[in-house]
Amino acid sequence: MAALAVVVGLTTVHDPARAAAAPAHDRLSGTAHGFASLAGGTTGGAGGKVVTVSDQASLAKYAGADEPYVIRVKGTVAVKPFGSDIVVASDKTIVGVGTSGEIVHGELHLNPGTSNVIIRNLTIRDSYVDGDWDGKTQDFDAIQMDSVDHVWIDHNRLTRMGDGLIDLRKDSEYVTVSYNRLENHNKAFGIGWTDQVKTQVTIDHNWFGGTKQRNPSADNCAYAHLYNNYVSAQVADGDPVWTYGNWARGKTKMVIENSFYEDVQHPYQADATAELVQRGSIVRNTTGRHDAWGAAFEPRDFYAYHLDPAAAVPRLVKKFSGPQKAIAP
Repeated sequence: MAALAVVVGLTTVHDPARAAAAPAHDRLSGTAHGFASLAGGTTGGAGGKVVTVSDQASLAKYAGADEPYVIRVKGTVAVKPFGSDIVVASDKTIVGVGTSGEIVHGELHLNPGTSNVIIRNLTIRDSYVDGDWDGKTQDFDAIQMDSVDHVWIDHNRLTRMGDGLIDLRKDSEYVTVSYNRLENHNKAFGIGWTDQVKTQVTIDHNWFGGTKQRNPSADNCAYAHLYNNYVSAQVADGDPVWTYGNWARGKTKMVIENSFYEDVQHPYQADATAELVQRGSIVRNTTGRHDAWGAAFEPRDFYAYHLDPAAAVPRLVKKFSGPQKAIAP
């Protein structure tokens, strides 16, 4: 069973006004929460022109523009050449219309220095290269970010890409990843590729289903707050090490709360140099490592948030994760 640890109080309270009380919870809210809400917040293309796109050229034009845009993706945008990037510049919202908006065979790519981006209500799928389960022949992610800040990834479905589903890389800061479905994939969500310890990330109400590893893997995160996530039906290929749930690596400080792990090997683990606090989660038919040590940090010293009971997580996440018709672009 999971080991429990108690978080000791921190000496610095970062935003007491924001953390005073959790607000009423709106699962379809258009306002970023968690770390993406801090240091000025994440508003994407708010205030910019609203445009609707249904082809690669239009999506690339507006996503890469200098000025802010709210970009509504209607229907399927098929990307060519296979695996190509759509570069997303600062001050953009990219949001699917109803549940129809999808990007096929392509990646949303945020270059170093990109700031203030919202990616919501999309399906991004199918740049998988047959026979390359480990993603060694190319770097076709669904969403890749290098040294960015203020990004909110919310209510998307990501599946069957060539490498990672989400790569949050280098010295990225103030990121929230919420209510997404990450499905049928090897390397789901990797964080790190840096020796700096700067990244702050909130990861909540996501469904990792039929994935193998990086659910997520968080290397050298200053603060990684994971709550109310559902990790289930993990790929069972007999790999004793690289099939796992959450991994706090390097000098990461990770807090896991009220999550649900089902049919998972190594549901949560930590390097000896990392700190991992786990409280309130449910594990069912799990094996291997259930690590918890160190004090990590107290998320409520940074922001207010609503915790659902762990027992309710599978039902809630199955219902509310992924694209939703009720999300208004």
